[in-house]
Amino acid sequence: MAAPAPHLLLFDIDGTLLDTGGAGMAALVTAREELYPEEVRRAGGAPELDLAGSTDSGIVIELFRKIGIPDCDAERARFYACYLGHLRRNLRDPDGAGRLLPGVAELLVALEGDVAAGRVLVGLLTGNIAEGARAKVEHYGVGGHFPFGSFGDDHHDRDELGPVAVARAESHSGLDLSGAAVTVVGDTPKDIRCARAFGARAVAVATGSVDAGGLAEHRPDVLLRDLADTAGVMSAFGFD
Repeated sequence: MAAPAPHLLLFDIDGTLLDTGGAGMAALVTAREELYPEEVRRAGGAPELDLAGSTDSGIVIELFRKIGIPDCDAERARFYACYLGHLRRNLRDPDGAGRLLPGVAELLVALEGDVAAGRVLVGLLTGNIAEGARAKVEHYGVGGHFPFGSFGDDHHDRDELGPVAVARAESHSGLDLSGAAVTVVGDTPKDIRCARAFGARAVAVATGSVDAGGLAEHRPDVLLRDLADTAGVMSAFGFD
């Protein structure tokens, strides 16, 4: 009899696993100002950047639209290269206020046994472009827990990232995960919607920019204040 498929657990990054202390937003703003000062001036000022649950490619597409820059792969690559340089410098700033969020390190260690036993696969589902995601999780010492994921440069629409993450998990594990349980852990309504888009459970964590009341309105399967209670979180995931 074949062993059951492992549970696929997919984590958002910003506001769920960690808080960069504004390093990401500052890098986006600096890249915008460095690359497009004249376009921003002609557009009547810098457009607002909506980061909560958005993908980096979605943010860049909207920025280009608002300041009149034609969207193409080459221009996105130019912007991303500038952004990543500033992001890495911001993360290294000794005066930065970034941190792992409560309970994250302990939870990832607790999951290691289930991962080793083949009961769980742990990956990322994030709006960050892949290199930005890597820079963040590695800077805060948790990169080794996430061998695969789907990212904001895979698609501009977050709702399209779930199937990408499943396919990457299958490639990583060599398993058919078509019948596997999948849980998405995130801190915004967009994470909840993304989970719903591909039939996954949605675990919402009120550690980002949306409070518990705002998350509850979107009816996640589980709503947590934070990830600090390792045993309680593992139980919420179904790993009793």
